[in-house]
Amino acid sequence: MKASEIRSKWIEFFASKGHKIEPSASLVPHNDPSLLWINAGMAPLKPYFDGREKPENPRLANSQKCIRTNDIENVGKTRRHHTFFEMLGNFSIGDYFKEETITWAWEFLTSKEWIGFDPERLSVTVYPEDEEAFKLWNEKVGLPAERIIKLDENFWDIGEGPCGPCTEIFYDRGEAYGNDMNDPEMYPGGENERYLEVWNLVFSQFNHNKDGSYTPLPNKNIDTGAGLERFASILQNVDSNFDTDLFQPMIQRTAALAGVKYNDSVEIDVALKVIADHIRTVAFAVGDGVLPSNEGRGYVIRRLLRRAVRYGKVLGLDRPFLYELTTTVGEVMGMYYPEVVDKQEFIAKVIKTEEERFHETLTDGLAILADISGTAKSEGRTVISGPEAFKLYDTYGFPFDLTEDYAAEHGLTVDREGFDASMQKQRELGRAGRQENESMKVQGGPLADLAVKSEFVGYNDLLTEAKVVAIVAGDALVDSVSEGQTCQVILDKTPFYAESGGQVSDQGLLRGASVTAKVQGLFKAPLGQHVHLVTVESGELRVGDVIKAEVDASKRGDIIKNHTATHLLHKALKDVLGTHVNQAGSLVEPQRLRFDFSHFGSITPEELTEIERQVNEQIWNRLNVNIELKAIDEAKEMGAMALFGEKYGDIVRVVQVGDYSLELCGGCHVNNTSEIGIFKLVSESGIGSGVRRIEAVTGRGAYLYVESQLELLKQSASLLKANVADVPKRIEGLNQQLKEAARETESLQSKLSAMEAGALTDQVVQAGNTQLLAARVDAPNMDALRTVADELKVKLPNAVLVLGAPADGKVNFVVAVPAEQVKQGLHAGKIVKEVAAVCGGGGGGRPDMAQAGGKDASKLDEALKLAVSLVSGHNA
Repeated sequence: MKASEIRSKWIEFFASKGHKIEPSASLVPHNDPSLLWINAGMAPLKPYFDGREKPENPRLANSQKCIRTNDIENVGKTRRHHTFFEMLGNFSIGDYFKEETITWAWEFLTSKEWIGFDPERLSVTVYPEDEEAFKLWNEKVGLPAERIIKLDENFWDIGEGPCGPCTEIFYDRGEAYGNDMNDPEMYPGGENERYLEVWNLVFSQFNHNKDGSYTPLPNKNIDTGAGLERFASILQNVDSNFDTDLFQPMIQRTAALAGVKYNDSVEIDVALKVIADHIRTVAFAVGDGVLPSNEGRGYVIRRLLRRAVRYGKVLGLDRPFLYELTTTVGEVMGMYYPEVVDKQEFIAKVIKTEEERFHETLTDGLAILADISGTAKSEGRTVISGPEAFKLYDTYGFPFDLTEDYAAEHGLTVDREGFDASMQKQRELGRAGRQENESMKVQGGPLADLAVKSEFVGYNDLLTEAKVVAIVAGDALVDSVSEGQTCQVILDKTPFYAESGGQVSDQGLLRGASVTAKVQGLFKAPLGQHVHLVTVESGELRVGDVIKAEVDASKRGDIIKNHTATHLLHKALKDVLGTHVNQAGSLVEPQRLRFDFSHFGSITPEELTEIERQVNEQIWNRLNVNIELKAIDEAKEMGAMALFGEKYGDIVRVVQVGDYSLELCGGCHVNNTSEIGIFKLVSESGIGSGVRRIEAVTGRGAYLYVESQLELLKQSASLLKANVADVPKRIEGLNQQLKEAARETESLQSKLSAMEAGALTDQVVQAGNTQLLAARVDAPNMDALRTVADELKVKLPNAVLVLGAPADGKVNFVVAVPAEQVKQGLHAGKIVKEVAAVCGGGGGGRPDMAQAGGKDASKLDEALKLAVSLVSGHNA
């Protein structure tokens, strides 16, 4: 059975059981800083599990693309380690529970209509205290008690939030994978190759509370996960996941490119497997907008790419080749994940650019490695230190084994423990760098099951009469609140927009006959109602009151200008930079708009000018903004763009700006682009991982921004004693004067340096068998100090120079060692490092020339004495 058939059967089976099939979410978590990647099928569904949102259908199923990188070094060396994999899942949000889950799992696995496993080959594990699960397996399903193993670790708990016992299902692969019954690990759930875990069923029935206690969940949930790759390995009767149709096309294509054969040798097979795994991961991640970089997700992708390139070298592939495999990834995965086909050209371009860059970096890294090896030998060391090896790994992408191979060729070894310690330190820093927000919230609260009706009318009305249907204060439903109290209010209808899709909440007032309350923001309750965050300014607000709900029209007006401008900006970015540009987040508020988007490389000033011009052109064209409700499939056929991280139902809101822009959007917009007035870019920058950010202003904000810029220009003109129109010419004249002054200064500094050098030649001393000048020098900066050193090298070609120059309480050092003394083992970089340390500084450099800085100039004389001692001691 092909992997695509297994996936289709999963979806068909659970659809037949009344499940809504969720499309695979992006690998990039949305609004979840606790995760670097989506790493499980339930990860995108967390808000349903902890009750923040209620799904339309409480029965859900999916095939979710996932990335896990905690065991990268094992990929290719074991049967089942991967960085990218697909998790098949079925979920119940407060609907069915253990009996349905267990019986459906058994039906899917053993029925000839579905998977058709031999029931005799299946065993399960359960939590010892979960008697209900044991009885269901034993009495309902008919599984013998000896094939139901009780394990203490069968309890799923990630800290605060929903948790509960789990049951895992194992497939017996037969005696060929282990038949030693004396092996204490030879059982389902043990460390062995025979019993393969294929499905984990988690019964979320408890809240793990903040105080560490456990209480029953208000709504019990089901969360299951099965590995598509594992199913495929069993049903295709192959030795490992890499021998399935999910990996073999990439493996065979790579083998053909390299002129090697799979299953010829362990070394070749490992390389082919690593490449096949990593190219899947990288292709999917780039397709979801993650670009190689030196931080976060981008760093993971860069590391995987470089590992794959390294293993390509094992196969003799010394040129960029990974990008050629992206078409194969699309052929294998594109039927269910069209993004790897639709974006194949862009994915290939990103990968090829990174490959070319790394080939250049490898050459630089080999030169650094040669220097490290040479230094180790000159110091009498036989070991390359852990930090040195880690720097090569971290900066140049050198796997540890490459450093080991090179070191062995030069009679050296590498400190593995030190390398591992550096790696662990980096991992800890990475974890600390991510926001360790709670990954789940405790389920429950007064809004969780509040079924009152609330209608949003704010697309057309900013003032409406409404009834107060619920008030929450102090985490409890109350009948009334009085002056000075803050609370959460639900109205039967509201004109107030609740923050969503990047657009901030409205603000405004609730007014009644005897009450005035300020609306400071909103959020959506689990059942979708708009919840107003309210402070009562006067009087008393009661459930049942009829009040006027009034949105601050001025702020809403500014918001909608910025929101429609965001749509125009998105389209302009695609037109100017390329169709690969995708939204990666946005903020639309009254004062400004912020738009994050995927793009590799920088953006030129000319491109920014063209982007701004195109947006303004659409404003001047006075385009009508038409908004319609459409079926999701019809909207997609129209070519409507979906926004990052948003979830869409069967009926969607399509926002069309003339013939220019077409997006799915639930936000508020102008009726005609002319209402925006003007669009001005304020800033553009990179914010990491191949994501860039534009900030801009429109309407009132644009006017205020332009006025502030004009005021700065007027102030500049005043300082220059010129008219505004003459400012560029005046600055050009000043620049020319500065250049002339700099040339004169350089000439004078050169003369002074020559005079300084001449005065210093008398201070040369004999240090052992070497001439040495260790002297205090009058040089205002490092450039001037190097100039003095250059002059002295001409006058004293055989002398070691150690020069120190105080500057603003600190001190600069330069050390120069003639070639003959370098051959005798003197090293300028090492001397300057020790000398600068006396003054609380550091530095380094080549054996013949080095520089450093120190923090305490008062210890300069002490440092120069040490220099004399170092050189004398070496030549004693």
